[in-house]
Amino acid sequence: MPNPVLQVENLVKRYEEVEAVRGVSFSVEEGEVFGLLGPNGAGKTSTVEVLEGLRIPDGGRISVCGLDPQKSPNELKNEIGATLQATSLPDKLRVSEAIGLFAGFYRRTRNPNELLKRFGLEEKRHNFYNQLSGGQKQRLALAMALVNDPRVLFLDEPTAGLDPQVRHEIYGIIEELKGQQKTILLTTHYIEEAERLCDRVAIIDHGKVIALGTPRELKQRSGSNARIEVRLARPASNGTLNNLESVKDVREVDGTYVLHCHRTAPAIVALVKHLETDNNELVSLEIATPSLEDVFIELTGRRLRD
Repeated sequence: MPNPVLQVENLVKRYEEVEAVRGVSFSVEEGEVFGLLGPNGAGKTSTVEVLEGLRIPDGGRISVCGLDPQKSPNELKNEIGATLQATSLPDKLRVSEAIGLFAGFYRRTRNPNELLKRFGLEEKRHNFYNQLSGGQKQRLALAMALVNDPRVLFLDEPTAGLDPQVRHEIYGIIEELKGQQKTILLTTHYIEEAERLCDRVAIIDHGKVIALGTPRELKQRSGSNARIEVRLARPASNGTLNNLESVKDVREVDGTYVLHCHRTAPAIVALVKHLETDNNELVSLEIATPSLEDVFIELTGRRLRD
């Protein structure tokens, strides 16, 4: 078996008294899209920045393309590309100047003009950075990350703060890179992003990996066979929904009751009968299979973005 492109063993990273990363371990194979999924402050960015050589680890072993980021920083930079959580360039730097500047940092480069065309920035090549929209800035960041034709691409929250339309546009770009067998490590706190893009996911919380596998495997491990989301005309009496047939667990989130159940049909029948008895009414009902959000709730007792 070939060695993984990324290998992380018991990674530890501290900031004074705060232990941001506490023994994280995972590996990423060639051509795989691997996601670190977790809430803000979980340790995702610290983990990625250590792999990129931007931060010094306080413990553990790390290998990126067979290199130690601290011992071989110059060799490493030619093998990786990265978009940081926030990209900031000088306001009066033109788009063509930005990508040309980045191309000059590497011994192996792709044609900057072809990258601008691929990312829909050809007509913006003479525009200043501060004249770009949020989506255009992110596309430029991706183009710059690919200018050295990297073996591994690090994407730290690649769609954070973007509107849904632009977010799905970025998804399409990442899926295209995935089709080209690029090795990608991305961090995200968006469930849809992880489920749609990632071959495997490590759910990370409080600096630890609490679950790892393909999205399907993680959802299959969930103790919930189905999820019913209901909104009621008035709040349910305390604990009454937990006692319904087939209902395993109930959580109230922003006025919506989320029922995890073993069998959907008996649970719905029992719910309707209970509402009739309680003189309550059903406003809406939605049935869904377990999501990575459900897995996270089961493991931590809270929602991903609480």
